[in-house]
Amino acid sequence: MQIANPKILTIAEMRAERDRLVAAGKKLVFTNGCFDILHRGHVTYLTFARNQGDALVVAVNTDASVKANKGDDRPINSEEDRAFVLASLRAVDYVVLFGDPEPKGIIAQILPQVLVKGKDWAHYVSGREVVEANGGHVVLADMVEGRSTTSVIEKIVKVYGKKEAQRG
Repeated sequence: MQIANPKILTIAEMRAERDRLVAAGKKLVFTNGCFDILHRGHVTYLTFARNQGDALVVAVNTDASVKANKGDDRPINSEEDRAFVLASLRAVDYVVLFGDPEPKGIIAQILPQVLVKGKDWAHYVSGREVVEANGGHVVLADMVEGRSTTSVIEKIVKVYGKKEAQRG
């Protein structure tokens, strides 16, 4: 069953929304990621990002780009499901999908005033030069220690593996 969410936009729709926000004197914040299995670290990060401006757009990697970046076993959840869950969060105003290996291209199309990335990406923030060249800035967010999709998957595999061994 497909349930539409008005917060999930195409890139062209998001650019038009960005133009509307700027005309109203509002500041658009951008972040991106896979957001494969939503956890506390994600919610904390997205809330921080939203607090950097007036509206938050989250660019979500398509299934194909997640697979290319993370391997054949990922994503766990489909791009439609990941976009829907993110759009359901209070901190998230807009969601767009993108299929490039990194977000520089979509950032250049949307042109947010603020780009937020986790401090684990401090060594390289894709799109930084585009945002800064257009008068915006980059904010690095603290990470929530011990909270990652990889750690969630590892815990599930460990627990499931024990139960399988006990049954076997």
